[in-house]
Amino acid sequence: MNNSYGTLFKISTFGESHGPAIGVVIDGCPAGLPIDELFIQSELERRKPGQSKITTQRKEDDTFRILSGVFEGKSTGTPIALVIENQDQRSKDYSHIENTFRPSHADYTYETKYGIRDHRGGGRSSARETAARVAAGAVAKLMLNKYGIQISAFVSQVGDIKAPHYTQLDLSKTEDNIVRCPDAVIAGQMIALIDQVRLDRDTIGGVVTCVIKNTPVGLGEPVFDKLHAELGKAMLSINAVKGFEYGSGFEGITLRGSQHNDEFYSEEGKIRTKSNHSGGIQGGISNGEDIYFNVAFKPVATIMQDQQSVDKEGKEAIVSGKGRHDPCVVPRAVPIVEAMAALVLADFVLRGRATKI
Repeated sequence: MNNSYGTLFKISTFGESHGPAIGVVIDGCPAGLPIDELFIQSELERRKPGQSKITTQRKEDDTFRILSGVFEGKSTGTPIALVIENQDQRSKDYSHIENTFRPSHADYTYETKYGIRDHRGGGRSSARETAARVAAGAVAKLMLNKYGIQISAFVSQVGDIKAPHYTQLDLSKTEDNIVRCPDAVIAGQMIALIDQVRLDRDTIGGVVTCVIKNTPVGLGEPVFDKLHAELGKAMLSINAVKGFEYGSGFEGITLRGSQHNDEFYSEEGKIRTKSNHSGGIQGGISNGEDIYFNVAFKPVATIMQDQQSVDKEGKEAIVSGKGRHDPCVVPRAVPIVEAMAALVLADFVLRGRATKI
């Protein structure tokens, strides 16, 4: 089982949803980086469960400890190990699925692939693992701050309720509401929909949009490690993600080349593009414009309703969700998307140092 990501700035996560702890080892972080533990904790606070009425009510402080790689507040260049202890497991809530499979969950595929499955909260397949990614992503963000690179994600869609394009929004208002949509009116509609879905004992999906500003020209490694390819891989590795598009994405096919091409111009000695259908990436390499992309999340698989399924013997069974689950994952997915984007960018910044003399 591969649990690592990255080339130079590399992470390996460990732990299960109902085990004693989860954590991450960050390898390749340059020495001398100030490690702001308050910032790391604030990022974990954005992802943790129990934030509001529209998220799972599992209570986890997600307080982390640094075990290695930091001395006197700065990275030493050696592996940084962070651990987050689990505090509020209710393993009994999952006893009913010990021998049955939840529809559209990883239960069946894990059982078949490995011949053994931790049914308590999904074990390693649980989104609980993403807390470790957020911690690592916070360290990556601290490094990217040195280059002025800013990463902002927000909820742009829940069900069929959509927010305007990011260029029409004030992204500084993303944290002003519990759904993390910077448009207050649209946010209210999203919250009402999620709350109704929760009362219906059901779930619903949505979209997280991410915007990366001040990216230097030249990040990306053709031909197989193109910047958008790595961003896509990173996003698709997140639990419940069903789609990724950057720039004009699928809507771009409705345009002609004469409409879709981003024409160049010079501005104060800097080459810019008049439009940004490319999403800040051309030929797999950043061009200096805003990088923006959408990440689609499916409705959470575990629902509080009876569903038809089978057991390990292939016999028919009825499965009903129990315990504490998100009715919509996107509000808590915002910091996860940002974290994975930060890990991709940090890796390419380090790789870019060896590109030319």
